[in-house]
Amino acid sequence: MMLRMLALIFSILAMTGTALAQSGGAKQPVSQCQAIAQGLPHVVFARFSPAAVKDEPVKISYLGHSTFFLETPGGVTIATDYNGWYQPPVTPVVVTMNKAHSTHYTLTPDPAIRYVLKGWSDVPGEKANHDVVVGDTYIRNVTTDIRAFGSGAMEHDGNSIFIFETAGLCIGHLGHLHHELTDAHYAEIGRLDILMVPVDGGLTMGLDSMSRVVKRLNASIILPMHRPGLLDRFLDMFDGRFDVARSETDVITVSLNSLPKRPLILIPRGF
Repeated sequence: MMLRMLALIFSILAMTGTALAQSGGAKQPVSQCQAIAQGLPHVVFARFSPAAVKDEPVKISYLGHSTFFLETPGGVTIATDYNGWYQPPVTPVVVTMNKAHSTHYTLTPDPAIRYVLKGWSDVPGEKANHDVVVGDTYIRNVTTDIRAFGSGAMEHDGNSIFIFETAGLCIGHLGHLHHELTDAHYAEIGRLDILMVPVDGGLTMGLDSMSRVVKRLNASIILPMHRPGLLDRFLDMFDGRFDVARSETDVITVSLNSLPKRPLILIPRGF
């Protein structure tokens, strides 16, 4: 009975969100990826496919370190953890940045970039808060804490997990995540179909901790990034529960209907 009730609530929420988005009357963007999980401790997100979404592909290329290049069906181009060193084939419309290390941001982004979204706030006591609609893409963030470089002291809200909602897909980039997530974080993130996760064994988090985050988020496709040296040890943490493959192409093309039924750790070319 409880499972049926939860399924009914999720269905109502999905239909309501779609109606609000189509009406154009909502002042704030409506997330198709956030679940009603605020009151559900230890929730593990299920993967589902809204029937009304047109099946169009998103293209993802790994440029290096923590920088991926996304191309949406509507032509929005995005570079993640952009530092100016790993250049995409075209000037992106949107870049996201985090500040834990200098390899995840730049102080001099190309002026032609229309949207520069920082994962931190320069105002003391405030946190970054992004709710941006660019073309066919809704971009939002969930802040986490970081260890200050050098001192190791914790800095509140110094990192952002960026979530890109486009073509019915929920795509998340963990940035430079330094601690395991709380129930509140998971609820705010919601469902993820594609997850970009740093693998390094300690510069962000230990492999045990990072693998627990990945398992809990339960994305269909997991794309490792950051440092490849400990990749094999990271894969061992899943004990065969997730499939593993290497991308055979530079560009990974994904649509809602092409998502694997079983979670897949897909190692991008160049990692």
